Amino acid sequence: MATNADYTNEYFQIIDELDGDIDSRRAAFAYMQDSTAIVHHQVVASSFVPRLFNQRTYEVMKATAETSHRILVKVIERYLEDPAYRELFDFDERLVGLILLPRDYDAVLPFARVDTFLNEDDYRIHFCEFNGDGSAGMNENREITNSLLGSDTLRTFCENHKVERCNIFEPWARCFLDIYSTYRFKVDNPRIAICDYLENGVVDEFHIFAEVFKKLGVECVVADVRELAFDGEVLRTPDGLPVNAIWRRCVTNDVLEFYSESQALIEAVRARKVALIGSFAGHIVHDKQLFEVLFKPATQEFLTAEEIKFVEETVPMTAFLNDDEVNIAQIRANREEWIIKPTDHYGADNVYAGCEVSQEEWERVIDEFANERAGYPFIVQRYIRPFKTKTLPPDFGILDEPDGAVVTEPALYNNLNGLYLFNGHFGGVFSRLGPHPTISKPNGGITAATLWVDCDNPDARPL
Repeated sequence: MATNADYTNEYFQIIDELDGDIDSRRAAFAYMQDSTAIVHHQVVASSFVPRLFNQRTYEVMKATAETSHRILVKVIERYLEDPAYRELFDFDERLVGLILLPRDYDAVLPFARVDTFLNEDDYRIHFCEFNGDGSAGMNENREITNSLLGSDTLRTFCENHKVERCNIFEPWARCFLDIYSTYRFKVDNPRIAICDYLENGVVDEFHIFAEVFKKLGVECVVADVRELAFDGEVLRTPDGLPVNAIWRRCVTNDVLEFYSESQALIEAVRARKVALIGSFAGHIVHDKQLFEVLFKPATQEFLTAEEIKFVEETVPMTAFLNDDEVNIAQIRANREEWIIKPTDHYGADNVYAGCEVSQEEWERVIDEFANERAGYPFIVQRYIRPFKTKTLPPDFGILDEPDGAVVTEPALYNNLNGLYLFNGHFGGVFSRLGPHPTISKPNGGITAATLWVDCDNPDARPL
């Protein structure tokens, strides 16, 4: 079986044979500049070179994603059922109240993205984090893939291989509707709202999904949580029309930040007048302290032997950055072994990999964040070195540069693979890369199209 690296090398060979395929790269970059792949008012940075995944990669990713979902569902269910188990988690009392709100439909964790580091030489995989709230990136993958469709490089590569793209949008919309069909208080012809605090949300992606729902015959709007109104019986959007089901894209810590302004949504869920898909219980998997809880005896007692082995092989050692939890002196002295993160922030906020900072900076980070000195908890986690692959950096300036000034030499970037789950079914991959140990947009991170090559993947679709 050809490896992912074999496919990538072949792709670069085609680029070389096409003298850099500069015209295609210019066309792809121009497409992206006019695309809807916008996050916080900026077009996302991307690569002309897609991630090219083989059959073994598909099988490992699918098994990893779906096994993790089964485990996460067990954790959520035990949390909801067992007050003693809840004591393992350090949550704000308001958050506990949100988590315990009624759900009234079958799916425990409707939508998730589990972020992973895959070693593409030996196919060992480790988790970076779990996301059960507003897991974005789907539209980035769609638009970047679209930008490549006219390229001579991809056309030539497809002459020798079966190449397929991730099929994400309609399958999730259909899954959402299937979940709603199990809602205890469902209505015919429901009206759906995709809700977030819109200054924080990936709004272009929301509107694309709204159109997908409409094509399936269901009215769908995009709404800011703070603009909803509830009269005790009906939750309404600002136009006065009712909402029967919500796809929750707002992360829970934003709900807590805007708690008083979010009461219409919260009270409607409490009164069982709207289906909130997914429920606030999804925060249990988002909060990084879960990594520590997975190793607790109280968790492992309800996991199978196979699931315990899976946790041991894929979840890096994690603990609160507190003196009573870890040997902070050892962490100070061995910074390259560790990464420090807040438990429940997002967007790589205040994430520090020891191998990326000086010893002086590492000491400062520990002094600032250990023992909850920042006012909220941090965790320390065994650092997993990302797998590096060849790619092309973003083609910034390519529309103005002469052909000879365009970068054609590959660069080695670190990889982070987000695996989408639609009610426990593996749906596709959000491929992110970065030149630095911490892979994020603020740290020079980019997105690449995800393509399946010579795969038997029933959920993919042709280019």
